Amino acid sequence: MFRAIIKYKWIIMYGSGLALLLLLLRGLELFVLFSPQKQDLYIGAIALLFTGLGIWLTLKLSKPKVETIVVEKAIYVSKGNDFIPNQTEIENLAISKRELEVLQLMADGLSNQEIAEKLFVSLNTVKTHSSKVYEKLEVKRRTQAVEKAKKYGIIA
Repeated sequence: MFRAIIKYKWIIMYGSGLALLLLLLRGLELFVLFSPQKQDLYIGAIALLFTGLGIWLTLKLSKPKVETIVVEKAIYVSKGNDFIPNQTEIENLAISKRELEVLQLMADGLSNQEIAEKLFVSLNTVKTHSSKVYEKLEVKRRTQAVEKAKKYGIIA
């Protein structure tokens, strides 16, 4: 029985509130019967009652029902010297040594200009190597290439 009350507590609360409201209206009706301006007082009281009910209902309905909780976790990735690239996959994809260097520098977050300066080649050469890597890995973007290369074990 107690579980049923807890389960339906909102229904019980609203029902009790409506019953109380009905009693209030009946009491107001009796009060108005003995007043000289019966109709004006009755209409004013009902208007105030429904205005308050409307404000309360608006406040209840406008509250966000879902609360978003952001959980941040630290992820530690050890980048040790013990990484061995998957040579079989490199040979299957026919990735050259220079393309592999460009791919690793992409994974390190360097721009094309920074890669060109680091490898002592022109910007167009880096772009050519990048496009060949994209073609061989069957991707369209740098982030996709890095993700797929890490998945295949080509880069650390």
